[in-house]
Amino acid sequence: MIRMEQSMERIDILSMTKEELTEWIVSLGEPKYRAAQIMEWLVRGVGFSEMKNLPLPLRTKLEAHAYLAAAAPVKKLVSSDGTIKYLYRLHDGEAVETVFMRYQHGNTVCISTEAGCPMGCAFCASTLKGLSRRLLPSEMLSQVIETQKDIGERISGIVLMGIGEPLDNYDNVIKFLHLVASPDGLNIGYRHISLSTCGLVDKIQRLAEENLPITLSISLHAADDETRSSLMPVNKKWNLEALLPACLDYFEKTKRRISFEYTLVEGKNDRRADAQKLADVLYRYCAGMPLHVNLIPVNPVRERGFQPSNQGSIRRFAEALESRRITATVRRRLGSDIDASCGQLRAASLE
Repeated sequence: MIRMEQSMERIDILSMTKEELTEWIVSLGEPKYRAAQIMEWLVRGVGFSEMKNLPLPLRTKLEAHAYLAAAAPVKKLVSSDGTIKYLYRLHDGEAVETVFMRYQHGNTVCISTEAGCPMGCAFCASTLKGLSRRLLPSEMLSQVIETQKDIGERISGIVLMGIGEPLDNYDNVIKFLHLVASPDGLNIGYRHISLSTCGLVDKIQRLAEENLPITLSISLHAADDETRSSLMPVNKKWNLEALLPACLDYFEKTKRRISFEYTLVEGKNDRRADAQKLADVLYRYCAGMPLHVNLIPVNPVRERGFQPSNQGSIRRFAEALESRRITATVRRRLGSDIDASCGQLRAASLE
C-alpha cells in the first residue's frame, strides 16, 4: 500500500521509491516500464510537461494526479572561496537554505531538513523563529537536485547539517536517505552522507537499528551539563550521562566512527581546562571507540552576541585534546563572506 504526503489529493511523486512509483503507475493503467522513465526525469529536476519521451496522455495524468514538491531558488550568494549559499522557496512559501562546498575529494551539499528548528540552541540562527514545519523527503531531495543542476557538476557528498534537527524529522529523513542512495535515484552512497544531531538519544538508538553506513555527528559543544544546557536546551532532557553511552552503543552496533562537534565560543567553553574536561568525559563514557572532535569557531549571529574563539585559544584547545590522544580537527570556515552559517539567510527573508 502506497502512503504518501498529498497536496489537494495529488501525490508527492518525488518522495516515492522506484517500487512505489511502479505500483502507482500501474494503478493508473500504464505499463511498468514508464516508472523507470519518469524516475530518470525526476532526479534531473524536470517538470512533467518536459518529460518528452512520455506520451501526452500520461503527462496529462501526471499533472492531474501528482505534484512536484520542488525547491525553487530565490537567492544565490557566491563566496570568494567558491562556496555557494542558496535560499530555496518551497511549494507553500516556506524557505530553507542549502550550501554547496567544493573540496578536493568532491562536491558536497549541506541541506536543511526542517523549515526552522525547535531545538533552541543559543548560538544558532536557524532556531530564531522556531519551527514552521518538517520537510518532506522530496523537499530534501530537491535541494540536492536543484543545486546539482545549477553548478552543472555531480554532487558526491551530502551533509544533513543545515536548518533543522534531522532526527526530529526522523521518518522523512530516513526515507530521504533511501531515496538519495538508491541506484535508481542520485546514487550517492551512504558512506558519503553525514548526519548531525544535537543528541536525541531515543532517535540515535533507532538509527543504530537502521543498518545505514552513514557518518553520525554529535553536537556536544560543552563538557558539563550546566554549560551544555545553557547552550543547548535539549541537554535538559538528554544530558551527557544519557547521550554519551548511547553514542558508544551506536558505535558498537554499527562499527561506524562518530564525530563529536564542538563549537568554540569565546569565554564560554574554550579554555584549556574545558578541553581537559571534555577529554575526561569522553574517556569516561566512550573509551571503547575512536575519539574524534571537530572544533568549530562559532559563527557570529547578530541576535546572539557570541564571538568565536581566537586562533590562540583554538590551537591550545586542540593541543590539549591531542595530548590526551583524542584526534582534534579545526573545521575550515567556508563562505564566511556570505553568511554561510545556518539560518541567517532564511531569518533575513522572514523579516
